[in-house]
Amino acid sequence: MFQNRDDAAVKLAKRLAPYQGRNPLILAIPRGAVPMAKIIAEALQGEMDIVLVRKLGAPGNPELAIGAIDETGWTYLTPEAKQIVHDPQYVELEKQKQLEIMRSRRKLYTPVRPPLNPEGRIVIVVDDGLATGSTMIAALHALRARNPEKLVCAVPVAPSETLTKVASFADETVCLESPVFFYAVGQFYHVFQQVSDDEVTALLAK
Repeated sequence: MFQNRDDAAVKLAKRLAPYQGRNPLILAIPRGAVPMAKIIAEALQGEMDIVLVRKLGAPGNPELAIGAIDETGWTYLTPEAKQIVHDPQYVELEKQKQLEIMRSRRKLYTPVRPPLNPEGRIVIVVDDGLATGSTMIAALHALRARNPEKLVCAVPVAPSETLTKVASFADETVCLESPVFFYAVGQFYHVFQQVSDDEVTALLAK
């Protein structure tokens, strides 16, 4: 469906063209979406930054999201989390672990400046795709509390049921493709390599 993240970003920027020249703030969910946000910000003549959120992984299967957490500690748990996690202490430990990762990443990514302020601005939150939508929901919730003029979720691909969940947290949801058979975000990219911390730091430094 997409050659790579750059291809997805160019196509997403075209759909977001109504915001061009309105100084939008394009916020990426690290790490995969950071190169995409750079392309979109340049196309829309806006600014780019990151919004830090972390997935909460299931016991024994960290790739399976049972929820997500933002930098403030606000936590979103999926409806399935109660069936998957039987030890309440597990969620607390997982939250502390992910908060610590976010603190270290914030120091690494933006060591010389605070995050850009979303208050009163059009804020477009970008990811390379949504599966459960947990991290996007946590990101949108964190940003809503900071009073943006408009809050937009923008992704290349996501299942329809996830888009329905996410829609209530955003003023607008932009998604290029919503396939019926959805297993993982990576299946919709020909090239879907990891984005390193060094790449993120370099993009933010520019």
